[in-house]
Amino acid sequence: MLKPVRRVLAALVFVVVFTAVVWLAQRSAIYFPDGDLPPPAAVGLPGAEVVTFDTEDGLHLSAWFVPAREPAQDRTVLVFNGNAGHRGHRAPLAALLAEYGFSTLLVDYRGYGGNPGLPSETGLARDARAALAYARSRPDVNPARIVYYGESLGTAVAIALAAEYAPAALVLRSPFTSMVEMGRRHYPFLPVQWLLRDRYPSVDRIGSINSPVLVIAGDADRVVPFDESVALYEAAREPKRFLAVEGAGHNDEALAFGPQVIRAIVEFVQ
Repeated sequence: MLKPVRRVLAALVFVVVFTAVVWLAQRSAIYFPDGDLPPPAAVGLPGAEVVTFDTEDGLHLSAWFVPAREPAQDRTVLVFNGNAGHRGHRAPLAALLAEYGFSTLLVDYRGYGGNPGLPSETGLARDARAALAYARSRPDVNPARIVYYGESLGTAVAIALAAEYAPAALVLRSPFTSMVEMGRRHYPFLPVQWLLRDRYPSVDRIGSINSPVLVIAGDADRVVPFDESVALYEAAREPKRFLAVEGAGHNDEALAFGPQVIRAIVEFVQ
């Protein structure tokens, strides 16, 4: 009789320990910050301005402001990154948008690009608010013509900000419905609906946004499945547009800053 009891107890201990480890370490499976940030000129942005701003919880964050080339379009794009890397990896996007007359603010969250702090859903929301406040404070930025651009995880950050402060337009590259759904797809053996701390419920927020929405997705994306982006698009209000990039995976250049994507963004924002 003792052996079955011991097996049950051992199994229970394993489950408890495993659950505790998952609970404590889950953010390391969501956020992959890179602090090794090169200077702007080293990534093709010699005209970028290194700027700083403070969050509501007292963090001092750095970002890059990339001015538009003439003729300027009187629009500024706030770029909210995905869950990996730093703003230097988004330099080609900013350089191409500058060619078309758009200024950009390349935002790095807390913990990314040498910034202090540790990333979390609440923290990233604070970072986004601080970035917007900074952009609005610049004399060379028209507050009524600020566009939010979110990439992957950054789409959830952009959507949450847009639900509070409406942008002139909202561009979402590889968006997903919620982090819970993403967790179910990538970790089907885990009860993510019970364990997940950072939930990013974009599908519950997108319906409250009245700004024009452009969704861009690659039909070969294995990180954010194509149907996730379609579902998020379907939940959005009009006016909206969907661009499917054929054969593009999550980190492919065609989806990140390919000519089809840049053309769609420029036409939509204009």
